Amino acid sequence: MFSSDESKRFAHLIEEPFACQREGLTIRGTVFRPNEDALPVAIVSHSFMAKQDSVRKYAKEIANLGYATFTFDFCGGSLGGNQSDGETTDMSVLTEVRDLEAVLACAKAQPYVDASRVMLVGCSQGGFVSALAAAQHPSEVGRLILFYPALCIPDDARSGHMMFARFDPANVPETVDCGPMKLGCRYVTDVLDMDPFELIKPFRGRVLLLHGTGDTLVKAEYSKRAYQAYLDSCPEGMEPDQRARLYLIENGAHGFSEMHDFEALREVRLFARNLRFTVS
Repeated sequence: MFSSDESKRFAHLIEEPFACQREGLTIRGTVFRPNEDALPVAIVSHSFMAKQDSVRKYAKEIANLGYATFTFDFCGGSLGGNQSDGETTDMSVLTEVRDLEAVLACAKAQPYVDASRVMLVGCSQGGFVSALAAAQHPSEVGRLILFYPALCIPDDARSGHMMFARFDPANVPETVDCGPMKLGCRYVTDVLDMDPFELIKPFRGRVLLLHGTGDTLVKAEYSKRAYQAYLDSCPEGMEPDQRARLYLIENGAHGFSEMHDFEALREVRLFARNLRFTVS
């Protein structure tokens, strides 16, 4: 929640719902934007079991920098109260990539945006999804912000241990109990053969990675490996310090505290406030 003083900072923003379709499913979300035209686009993706409300604070901060910022519920990706269609047993990282692609197409079609300036932002599983989507659309996405991205998901699937879920990766059951959420086998099988650090390399733009050193759910080593993968695939003519920045928050957990959010958002503002984008 924002304090009254913080809320005043965002009072000028327009907040309105949007909806789009993905394979017969309706995706529902919210846009935060200044009342201006030719706005760059930011799409903020929530984490596993969460909802779009969990990234509302990030969306408003980015919109306050002059972006049209879109949040949404992934299809089948939330634990109760999901505004979008879909079942949790049909959800996987790859279906969420398709959800994000549908939102990207919808956002680019809005009359108040500059479709040549697109930034994807994601938290945890939403960060993994954003990184994959950016790599699959390198000519459309110019910037990427990843909060503690869950690039561990393929390794976890291969180990048969994904958060609360336990299973035999050589014989994945039709449904997998993951604490309060029931998943389908595709949540596991869709990622079993993935090498995320190779898959993210085709992205050509700039990246900011934010991770806490105290994260026990997704070790900071995964962001360190992603950072190196982005440097290894730095486009010709781009300086490494322009390509990628890794910011480690001392003792930060998975899902930042208010104090750590303050630190992370400072880095987000520095990264996102220069609204010039270059996509090769």
